[in-house]
Amino acid sequence: MEGRTGRTEEFRVSGEEVLAKVKELVHEGNVRRIAIRNEEGETVVEFPLTVGVVGALLLPVWAAIGAAAALLTRCTIVVERVGDGR
Repeated sequence: MEGRTGRTEEFRVSGEEVLAKVKELVHEGNVRRIAIRNEEGETVVEFPLTVGVVGALLLPVWAAIGAAAALLTRCTIVVERVGDGR
């Protein structure tokens, strides 16, 4: 839709909290893209989410996030949300 806009949010979390926070965000359902950045602001992993992506289709994403989280002590989760044009 032409009138739709997006907005971004950032969450600072520890490496051990990353996977739980990303799962929470995906469950909310209005997330278009998620990026995980290290303390220097460099993107470590980034992935788009499309409507209807659920369950087993997300297993590779969870594995990538888990691997990235194991290497990070502090990071930022950048979330691009779908707006409604209001």
